[in-house]
Amino acid sequence: MEIESYDFLKQQDLPKGALYMVATPIGNLGDITLRALHVLNSVDGIACEDTRHSAALLQQFGIHKKCLAIHEHNEVEAAQVVLGHLAQSQRWAYISDAGTPGISDPGARLVQAVQKAGFRIVPIPGASAVSTAISVGGSVLIESKGQFQFLGFWPHKTKECEALLNQIRSSSKTSIFFESPHQIQDTLLTLSKALESDRLIMIGRELTKKFEQLAFIRASEIPQWLEKAESLKGEFVILVAGLPSQLEESPDHELLMKWVGALSPYLGSKEIATVLAQILGLPKKTTYQLALDAKKSQQGNSDKPKSA
Repeated sequence: MEIESYDFLKQQDLPKGALYMVATPIGNLGDITLRALHVLNSVDGIACEDTRHSAALLQQFGIHKKCLAIHEHNEVEAAQVVLGHLAQSQRWAYISDAGTPGISDPGARLVQAVQKAGFRIVPIPGASAVSTAISVGGSVLIESKGQFQFLGFWPHKTKECEALLNQIRSSSKTSIFFESPHQIQDTLLTLSKALESDRLIMIGRELTKKFEQLAFIRASEIPQWLEKAESLKGEFVILVAGLPSQLEESPDHELLMKWVGALSPYLGSKEIATVLAQILGLPKKTTYQLALDAKKSQQGNSDKPKSA
């Protein structure tokens, strides 16, 4: 590909002694940008999350540069090697295995080291699984008016998982996270039990690739979706709609939950919802969900073994 024939690329300043953070495709090689190719052809060397993985990408576009592995286990040490090259007025790029560097990928420590050393950092934008998923999120983002919180990869330690669930349940922003094919079933089932039955979820599988799949379902529909799913292979991006804003913005939400908990032993969920709706002026659907959440929480606590 003769990208050098594009005059607008030649007008781009490529300062020496700078680190270029270059976004690469998340699956479809056609998503590489002309600017990314121009930069990768122009630099003196390329730092890669995985040199073996990046070699295939670079070979595809006829790019032959010396490569240096920088991953989560050697990022601090390898960053010093890059700094040495920048000190010699060289241009270096960094690419992760897929997407925009620094988004649930190594790169943050490298950038920090370069910043502290006083060298310039140039972002070369491109593909990102987060922005790709958001662009098709539609109804999952309507309630939060486009606001979202990115949570990275789903944790699998119990305490971290519970903390993240609480963050998703209580936020009015749409929550976005990544999950692997090995854990996706357990994670989705966890969501189906923890969230309100009508909470909207988007499941994105293998985005930009040949077998790309998008599914919009309610939390209560997750078990049925899993039973009928054609495949659970590939990488997943999950979007969870935020909590209705009128509930999240309530300044006495914690106190409200205490009242619900106190009434639960004596009143049914519908009765509690009616009382709270009349007193607080909240939608009955919202107060009913509060009552269900409180009872679910109490049930969960009663099931836990008591310490001696």
